[in-house]
Order: sequence, then C-alpha cells, then structure tokens
Amino acid sequence: MTHLGQLGRVSAAALMLAAPALAQDDPVAAARANIEAYSGIPEFTAPGEPFDARACMEGKSIMTVPASSAIPFVKTIADHKGDLAERLGFEHAQWENQGNPTQWIQGMEHAGNNGFDLVSLLAGADPRFFEPQVGAAQDKGVKVVTSHLTGLEIPAPAGVDANTAIDYKQAGKLMADWTIMQTEAQTNALIIVSEEALSTDSLVDGLTEAFEACPDCTYEIVNVPIVDWATRIQPTVQGKLQGNADINYVIPIYDSMSTFVTPAIAISGKRDSVKVATFNGTPFVLDLIREGTVEMDIGENLDWIAHAMLDAEMRLLCDLEPIVDSKVPLRVFSAENIDEVGDPAEASKGYGDAYVAGYRALWMLDE
Repeated sequence: MTHLGQLGRVSAAALMLAAPALAQDDPVAAARANIEAYSGIPEFTAPGEPFDARACMEGKSIMTVPASSAIPFVKTIADHKGDLAERLGFEHAQWENQGNPTQWIQGMEHAGNNGFDLVSLLAGADPRFFEPQVGAAQDKGVKVVTSHLTGLEIPAPAGVDANTAIDYKQAGKLMADWTIMQTEAQTNALIIVSEEALSTDSLVDGLTEAFEACPDCTYEIVNVPIVDWATRIQPTVQGKLQGNADINYVIPIYDSMSTFVTPAIAISGKRDSVKVATFNGTPFVLDLIREGTVEMDIGENLDWIAHAMLDAEMRLLCDLEPIVDSKVPLRVFSAENIDEVGDPAEASKGYGDAYVAGYRALWMLDE
C-alpha cells in the first residue's frame, strides 16, 4: 500500500485561498474548506465575447464522436449538443460507438467523406490513437477538436485544431478532500481509473496532491480500460475489498463506473463500512446518492457542458478566438443537497439556470 501524505461566493473564494495554509496544520480543515467552496449554486462566467451563432453556423455541420455511447455521461452530453444544434438551425450528427478506437476512426472517416465542417472528439475519444486519420480529415477541410478531454493544465494533443478543457485537477482534489473530511484524515481508498483517457492524468494529479497533505491517508490506484468496465470493475473491486479489510472508500474517478462498483461493495458485505465518492454528476449516479449506495458525486451540469463545448466549436467555425477554458463549474452533491437535482435526477438541475440565459445572450438569440 502506498503512503501519501452553502457559502457566499466571497466566503468561498476566501476559503479557497486559505486552504493551502490550512493543509499544513490541519488536513481536515483544509479539505472541509475546499468542499464548502464548491457546495453552492455556481455562477455563470462567459467563456468569450457574444456572437451571432445562428447566422454564422448557417450551412455548417458538426460530427460528435463520443468516447463511448455506452457511458451515460458522455451520451447525454452528445444528445444535448444535438438538441442545441437543432434549435440553432444547423446539422449535428453523433457517431455512436462502444469505446473502441477503431470505431472513432470510422467516425472520423465518415465525417471527412460526407462534408462535415468539424469533428468533436468528446470526453475521452483521444486523437493520439489515430493521428494519421486526424491529418487526413483536416486535409479534406474538416477541423478536428478535442472537448472535455484534458485538464486546464494539460496541453492539447498534437495535431488538433483546438482543445476545450475542464478543471479535472480540482475535481480530483474534491474527491480526495471529501474522504479526508469524512474519515477525519484516516482515508484508505481504492481508486479506479482508466489510464487511456487524458482527463485521468489531471484527476489523479488532483487526488494525489490532496492525499499528500494527509499524512495518515493511504490509497491504491487500479487501472481498468474503458472497454473493460462491464467485465473487470466489479471483480476487481470485490477482490481488493476481500484482500484489504481497511479500505473505507472506493473512488471511481468517472461516476458511470459506479454501475459496477456498488454491486461489488454490496456483494462483499461492505455497504456500511465502504463508501463511494466519485465525479461527473451523471443523473443515475445522483439518484444513487438518494438511495444511499453512493455518498458523494462532484457534479457537472451535463447540459451546461453541451452548451460550453458547442460554444467553443461554433466559435472555431466562425473564425473567432478559440476557447480553452470552458468555464464549466463543479458542484459537490451529497445527501445534504441531493433534493435539488430532482427525483429522478435531471442532467441540468441543481446548478441554477443562469447559464441558459447566459448562452442565449452570448449567441445573440434574444436580439
């Protein structure tokens, strides 16, 4: 086992600044400050200047290639992008797949052969696996972008036209901080990752950085590739729980993994002693918080993500300044605020609705 060491917005900012100093003396206080700073309704921050989206997108088309259509989080974002494109009056298609890079390549080739203006590699469809096909699509006039793939601190993959990022590192810190707060700095965590996704690097950096400030915390990281989630996560978690009676948290870094994590905990007879903290805010996982099988989920409004990714892609096609920081916020959901997401949970509830009006104004839809 490796050994590592709802507030007002002004108060939240102060807590965030104070957290590093707190961590030196009291990891629990620092963890609590970070969690509280991300527990309220987020503000909308415009990622760029307003533009006439409907006019500039007339006659243009976008193909979204999700990491896997079998992952509800990714599928929901892609679906919402399609709904927005329909309202804006341009073509949006989605290349459904099961997470195999060969299928991503097929989507790229279809876009290049059928006159699409842009391919969006969404939330894990990684161009490092098919650089020649990216170049071939670009030679046909197709812009290729990555979206919701990397953390803010990670450069865009080589060869793409643009990359729109998420603050994955902070999400990683929040997952660790939740467990530190709940265990009084005695976390023993099993962390499930998928190393082929670039976002994993930032999430793990955030997790390890937070745990380094907790001298009595321990963790183990286990890799399960996306295509193997359905067959490998449950037996892996069961085996680890049987082999280490001290584990008190499982952290599946993408919350759709919870489908396979929570049964493993139940079968192992550990529901009372092993909790789940995760990230993404997928509606079915938020419902698991209400049921008590998941303790915490760091949510992203999936509809907000769809707005943000489409906004960045439209700006690129309209020859505007590229967007790197999507400004998509995070919010911590637990039993204390889960009622705000609806019952059953909805992809866009629990974050306020300022972003809807914000993007309408950005896209000049109210003029």
